[in-house]
Amino acid sequence: MCLAIPAEILEISDGVATCKVGEGDTTVQASIMLMDEEVALGDYIIIHAGFALRKLDPKEAQETLKILRDMVDLLGGENYQHEML
Repeated sequence: MCLAIPAEILEISDGVATCKVGEGDTTVQASIMLMDEEVALGDYIIIHAGFALRKLDPKEAQETLKILRDMVDLLGGENYQHEML
């Protein structure tokens, strides 16, 4: 199963965005070449398989991350460790 995740853009260089996922220190890189709209530092994007698919409203991104955290809690809470959420 694949999961697309929301992430905040920290840096853009040569068509690749370095993004922060959730509240941790984890960063991922995503190509922005498929985007049909301009993105900037601080924007939230949804990433799947290394590509940014679309820009998200910040509120929508936070709500999605909360849902993902809630799912982790259901899997075992503090006993389930994941560095990205």
